[in-house]
Amino acid sequence: MYVRNNIRWRVVWKFSWRSVCIFLLHAFLVCVVYGPLNIKSIAIPWQPVATLGIAVSFYIGFKNNGSYDRFWEGRQLWGGIVNYSRLWAVQALEFVTSRVDAPDVDAPEATAEELTGRHQHLLYRQIAWCNSVRLQLRRQVADYWDADVAPFLSKEESDNIRDLQNPAAHIIRLQAAELRILREERGLLNDFQHMRLMQTLEELYNLQGGCERIKNTPFPRQYAYYSFVFVWLFSLMLPFGLISEFARMGPDHIWLTIPFSVLIAWVFNTIEVVGHTSENPFENQMNDVPMTSICRTIEIDLREMLGETKVPKKLEPIDDILY
Repeated sequence: MYVRNNIRWRVVWKFSWRSVCIFLLHAFLVCVVYGPLNIKSIAIPWQPVATLGIAVSFYIGFKNNGSYDRFWEGRQLWGGIVNYSRLWAVQALEFVTSRVDAPDVDAPEATAEELTGRHQHLLYRQIAWCNSVRLQLRRQVADYWDADVAPFLSKEESDNIRDLQNPAAHIIRLQAAELRILREERGLLNDFQHMRLMQTLEELYNLQGGCERIKNTPFPRQYAYYSFVFVWLFSLMLPFGLISEFARMGPDHIWLTIPFSVLIAWVFNTIEVVGHTSENPFENQMNDVPMTSICRTIEIDLREMLGETKVPKKLEPIDDILY
């Protein structure tokens, strides 16, 4: 996610230089044909070009609204992941504290070491789940599992689920299995506490499913493709419509067609590119949801709740981009 208030011109140029060069060359050729070569028949009335421009502006506006909705929904889902991760940590730390009134459970009283270990397992698995969801959305599980997920799971758990189709879903399953043990075998959860923790796991599943829905449902290609086609069609027609308007001001004014047509075409093309780069918010690109930074924030919060002092630092933007 780009975090600087004003986008640097080198970033703007990176995304637009190819199209600007094409528009510039096209407008120059039109002026050469109309002026020095004296082929006036290439000029077309400005009115149909303007009408097309109005239609294109409505179309790309509709597309950009849909693209932004996808980005904002993705950001809201990850905001929910942050909130429910913190809730899970608080519930685990405050519920799993001592034996409850469970006469049907024949187990010794939990020691302080066991409670500390249980807390760490429950919170570390949550950190592993967050990182696993991020890696799955970015298709990076094979590349970063050992660094970002495996350290928060036992070796057996990591080896059993790393090659599965949806490791994050199985991490939640491991959490549910531990809750059952805490309730039925160790007597550390009563029915109400167990239910509340299971409801939190349910919400985490819902949030993961929402992210997967955006990831696995591409932006409707009919809107994305025709938006691109219409913008370029309008941009290529611009010099033919503008040149006769400038010719009325004098023969030398036809060359003003070049800067004005390039400027207008650049504006329309930039709007289209902005919508295109917002279609898929989980691709680890400049305008995407900063999932790596969010996961780091969750890790810091949960490890500090465990009382740890050696926690990683928050991620800082790299070249004004927060990943």
